Amino acid sequence: MSDTIAAFATPPGIGGVAVLRVSGPDAGRILRAVFSRDTPGRRLTYGRLVDPMSGETVDECMAVLMRAPRTLTREDVAEIHCHGGPAVMERALRVVIRQGARPAEPGEFTRRAFENGRIDLAQAEAVTRLVGARGEAAARAALRQLDGGASRFVRDVSGGLVSMLAGIEAAIDFPDEVEEQETAARIADLSEELAHKLEASSDQRAGRVLDDGLDVVIAGPPNAGKSSLLNALLSEDRAIVHESPGTTRDVLSAETTVSGMRVRLSDTAGLRGTEDPVEAIGVERALARIDHADLVLMVVDASIPMVWQMPEIPPERLAILQNKSDLAVFADKSFFDIDRIGLRVSAKTGEGLDAVRALIAERADALAPESAILTGARHARSALAAARSMREAAASLRDGKLGGAALDLAAIDLREALRELSLVTGEDASKSVIDQVFSKFCVGK
Repeated sequence: MSDTIAAFATPPGIGGVAVLRVSGPDAGRILRAVFSRDTPGRRLTYGRLVDPMSGETVDECMAVLMRAPRTLTREDVAEIHCHGGPAVMERALRVVIRQGARPAEPGEFTRRAFENGRIDLAQAEAVTRLVGARGEAAARAALRQLDGGASRFVRDVSGGLVSMLAGIEAAIDFPDEVEEQETAARIADLSEELAHKLEASSDQRAGRVLDDGLDVVIAGPPNAGKSSLLNALLSEDRAIVHESPGTTRDVLSAETTVSGMRVRLSDTAGLRGTEDPVEAIGVERALARIDHADLVLMVVDASIPMVWQMPEIPPERLAILQNKSDLAVFADKSFFDIDRIGLRVSAKTGEGLDAVRALIAERADALAPESAILTGARHARSALAAARSMREAAASLRDGKLGGAALDLAAIDLREALRELSLVTGEDASKSVIDQVFSKFCVGK
């Protein structure tokens, strides 16, 4: 029988309410010892938190006792809802620890839920992704994973692998009843089909965009209005704006939300040749950020004719903005060394900003679509490894030189694919893998 653990499920600091969670076989006994009222059931009950050693009241509070297995951890769980002041929280935890609980390790409540079979490893990871979500899109993706979306997908593919292995075993054990070449061709087709399905659903880039945000760089020649555009998109004066060219000499980043997606906007130094060594460093940093950006908003001044050589950027990562539309009688595109005019905007009046936000949202949807299933780095690695093994199995089955050994070799590859997929849900994960997953959790979760 496991021991009883305790920790605050709410973060440290000052707040109106703090939730002290106790899980384990002694949760009920501990609550009876420290709560002034009869042991509450599944409803919050008003009472006082008392120190049994001194008889002193620690706090007015609410408490609830939930019985296994219908709890977060599938153990008895008690929760004490006290006031969220540091002194109260410290003493409340001390009182509970003195009654026999021990301080919980980071992620230990969720780990017990995993070890007791309430959730699998992919769902456990979804908990920390949901807690850390900083945009609606990331939260929705985490909820889909917590609801078992990734797990169901992996189990469906694993079921297909099991069926293929059963077909191979039948062909090996009953050669007179099962046609070997026909079985090999059929399983090779199925293996390649499932491998493609895994590859199409594994997108680490989508996970990075969801978790870290879309990386949008504002670039262009000096004095085109890049800093003004940053301020307009943020609705605050974040960057210094001045009529003198070259005001921005370093990368200035800030975060905002566009259509539920977290977006990191970066204003950069004006792109031009310069003798100023400090400005030259700024230009180098701007070019480096452009190379790694998810989307580049290339800002040019529409109010003046100019010829300007733009850096080479793939079209899917580029949006050209003609700024200062409030001043411009729009120049013909021959004034610009670019292939298309792009959007006409005014950072000053706000014209075209909704269209810019729509462009950002469109790029976010392209990189992190709602249909993305395996977006976690660990999940994608295992799925792609499984896909490689499945393609190797198909290659063996199609190799006429292997003869009867083809089925045996394919079976080895398919079992390896099955093992890789089991790592996603934790069914065959080692203790070190599980420890690594839960090391990312905070105390109380």
